[in-house]
Amino acid sequence: MEKLDSLVSEARDAFDKVTELTQLDQVKARFLGKGGVLTQLRKGLGQLTPEERPKAGARFNEVKGAIEQLLSDRRDVIQAEALVRRLERERLDVTLPGRDIAGGGLHPVTRTLERVTRLCQSMGFDVADGPEIETDYYNFSALNQPEDHPARSMHDTFYIEGLKHLLRTHTSPIQIHYMEQHRPPIRVISPGRVYRVDSDATHSPMFHQLEGLWVDETTTFSDLKGVVREFLRNFFEMEDLEVRFRPSYFPFTEPSAEIDMSFRDGWLEIGGCGMVHPQVLRNVDIDPDRYQGFAFGMGLDRLAMLRYGVNDLRLFFEGDLRFLRQFA
Repeated sequence: MEKLDSLVSEARDAFDKVTELTQLDQVKARFLGKGGVLTQLRKGLGQLTPEERPKAGARFNEVKGAIEQLLSDRRDVIQAEALVRRLERERLDVTLPGRDIAGGGLHPVTRTLERVTRLCQSMGFDVADGPEIETDYYNFSALNQPEDHPARSMHDTFYIEGLKHLLRTHTSPIQIHYMEQHRPPIRVISPGRVYRVDSDATHSPMFHQLEGLWVDETTTFSDLKGVVREFLRNFFEMEDLEVRFRPSYFPFTEPSAEIDMSFRDGWLEIGGCGMVHPQVLRNVDIDPDRYQGFAFGMGLDRLAMLRYGVNDLRLFFEGDLRFLRQFA
């Protein structure tokens, strides 16, 4: 038991040399572990006489308590020193100016969509939306394009394998849904994303389209021409903008026309239009002998290109911030 008297000093010296908590645990095991010095000395208490044992036991507990306190104190010192080093390493200068937060902005196509929507709403049109994954019926058949119709070859389509569904090739299916749920008079636009297998400077596999529909008892082709002219002149803010209509063919309108506008000493095709085909009205349970309507469609991306002077459609979808910052 004589060793107890020098054990506290020995532990203090050992603990003071330690600078890391992992090392401290190793030194702790040397004194307080199962195979440590104190454990071995405690076993020796049983070899003492009954008269010596109480005094020696009290001295053992005193030494053990002193060593445990030395261990705790040293642990606190090591943790405090580690905290000081970390604070120094991670120190922040709170007097520095804050980092600028870059301001975001709307995508040019989104700006165009919002502008178009406001213009059409000012002309009395409602706005409708619909699913981008459509059935064959709503995308083709209800629009007077049955399975054997040659006009289907005009749409290079993304079909979904194993299902009679596809990514819609135009927003016309929205008009079918809308006419099924509403009775004339109907005045609605249907903007949104559409998909076709096509990609070059003026075409993208995913692009945006705007279609308008007006169905009433007295709607005429003259009304169609007036709406389209008013829309284009307001969109481009050109009162003298010339618009012409060339005969064309679409399976869901009859008669049909291409819409051209004056552009750089010439003409530029901007969309298509026509009077709604009677069969399309029958497909949504609207009597074509009582009601007639017109429809028109334009590419929102094309409108954005012309308004902002962009010469390659793909720039809109590449995500290049250098390009997009011009519109923020």
